[in-house]
Amino acid sequence: MSGGRASLTGVETTWDRVRAWRLRRHHLADRDAAGAVAVARRLAGVQAQVASSAEQAVAVRRPARVAGVDEALADRTLVRTWAMRGTLHLLPADEAPAYLSLLAAARTWAKPAWQREFATLEQLDALAAALVPVLDGAALTREELVAAVADPSLHAHLASGWGTVLKPLAWQGLLCNGPPRDGRPTFTSPAGFLPGWPGLPDADVAAAAVIPAYLGAHGPANPDRFDQWLLRGATPKARLRRWFADLVEGGVLAPVTVDGEELVIRAADRDDLADAAPVPGVRLLPGFDQWVLGPGTSRPEVVPPTHRARVSRAAGWIAPLVLDAGRTVGTWSVAGGEPVLDPFPDSAPVDPAALAEEVEQWRPLLAA
Repeated sequence: MSGGRASLTGVETTWDRVRAWRLRRHHLADRDAAGAVAVARRLAGVQAQVASSAEQAVAVRRPARVAGVDEALADRTLVRTWAMRGTLHLLPADEAPAYLSLLAAARTWAKPAWQREFATLEQLDALAAALVPVLDGAALTREELVAAVADPSLHAHLASGWGTVLKPLAWQGLLCNGPPRDGRPTFTSPAGFLPGWPGLPDADVAAAAVIPAYLGAHGPANPDRFDQWLLRGATPKARLRRWFADLVEGGVLAPVTVDGEELVIRAADRDDLADAAPVPGVRLLPGFDQWVLGPGTSRPEVVPPTHRARVSRAAGWIAPLVLDAGRTVGTWSVAGGEPVLDPFPDSAPVDPAALAEEVEQWRPLLAA
């Protein structure tokens, strides 16, 4: 691995060094995360569309291999809600307003195509008017939400597990997941459910918090990559560029060149990135892990392009990954309670001793 060095535009470094830096930032080098909230804070959220994958993503980053997600949700320091890219995420309760603010600012539900497919603005206003009062101080199942809405044209959308018409309400801070009831999810108002809920900040204020948080785990990046993670590119481009430019001008972000590509990183991380030493060893990551979802499956430093289809599968399924010194070298599954590797044919075999050590780390997670 070649070393990082200073240049007139910042630091010049390599994707090998970036992977080593990310392993440490992701709590994957030392597995030293203090708890579920700490993991969600460091990773800019944990995707929770599949609850077991979210729990594994947290547990594999903690010393005791215990997730603690249920406890953090119960004490309301962690919240589960629709967030980035319209998928369910675990977010620190005190940071959730900022993430939601950026999602709400794009108003994707106001686009004509969205309204033709799902609901008009008038229907969404009626939905909010019906649900906001009944969710105040209460947690309702999906069936109870349907019963609370008079417009029958919305019932099928409300009953759908995708929750498409509920996402605009979640992004506006009007709805989030409440405590489960008999194993089923419920929905409630964050204003009454989360202690000290402040409402959503201005989007410019939110961007100044969320962009550095994202780059602190998934950088270096540029505005387009950030927006693909946030909202699949739906943020107005002029606003997006201004957010980044303001943070660079203010000294929060700094330029970095990675194998000839000009990107930005948090200024506070520039020296650590330049000096990042290799992190040897094998890591098994669960499906839907932020390691790949943060930068995106299209990024070659995360997923070799020739093997993207083996990682990003049908119906949005993201396979569990095998990392060797930060490089994705295969996927894996479980058979008979044991991890079974499916290595990429053009990847070098992983060290058997390192793999055996990693399998031992996973046995309590697979037995849970």
